[in-house]
Amino acid sequence: MGIHPHTLMLLQYASKRRPLGCVATMGRQGMFMSASKLRSFLGPQAKLDHGQFCEEFLKSELGAVSVESFDYSKYEGATHIFDFNQPVVHETTYDTILNGGFLEHVFNVPQALQNISDLCAVGGQILHVLPANNLCGHGFFQFAPELFLSLYSERNGFAETQVFLADVANEKEWFEVCGSRRGEFAVFVSSAPVWMLVRTRKTRPAPPQNVQQTFYEHVWGGQPPVERPGSWAQRTAKKMALAARESLVIRSARYVERKWQELLRPAMSVSSANPNLRRHVIGSLF
Repeated sequence: MGIHPHTLMLLQYASKRRPLGCVATMGRQGMFMSASKLRSFLGPQAKLDHGQFCEEFLKSELGAVSVESFDYSKYEGATHIFDFNQPVVHETTYDTILNGGFLEHVFNVPQALQNISDLCAVGGQILHVLPANNLCGHGFFQFAPELFLSLYSERNGFAETQVFLADVANEKEWFEVCGSRRGEFAVFVSSAPVWMLVRTRKTRPAPPQNVQQTFYEHVWGGQPPVERPGSWAQRTAKKMALAARESLVIRSARYVERKWQELLRPAMSVSSANPNLRRHVIGSLF
């Protein structure tokens, strides 16, 4: 858990919309950026020696008033020791909650998300950096954008919710998730590790969580699933089927592998070629 380039950029993005104020980090966040990398993001005036963890960095470079941390164990010197699998009772709330690599390691995800919400002050913001694709084994879970788009909705007491997907190796672009179309699943595949970055603002004390996938809410309401012959998902399915049929004829493992690489290449998934994604040059967001 720590401050990597995409985490830093999410913090910069969030701090432009609301001062970080009093910050709580989920897990004590280490500093995992070289001096040259910090200079490239923050400019030549940036202080480079912030110690092993992020507290001084968030205060000196991003204007945080205070920084406290929550963890299951005291092995990294967290401020507060709690098991987030259980309800957390804590008197203080915070202006910014940063989950920079924590939730995927907690078994009881719904309870952990409720705890994070409860720790956030009304008007405060919640930030997540999470594994989305191709990081299987890093934690217990990888996450889908619709979980956060549904959880952090107006009916659950949130606003300004944005979810981005980012290729781990691409520090110039994010792809904002626009949500699923009416009656369709929003599907994303990738041939490289992908992070998901989330920002939302809490507008009122959160009611019990009401979280459902858009597709099922659509069909439960008596509406048929939308079928678009030219949709991205159907074109992808057809290519998968074609690759399977051709492989039966040619019987070439190399050919099948090439077909799958074509199918899963990033240009077909984590890009604006996917109608559920909108490309942003990261610098233009700040």
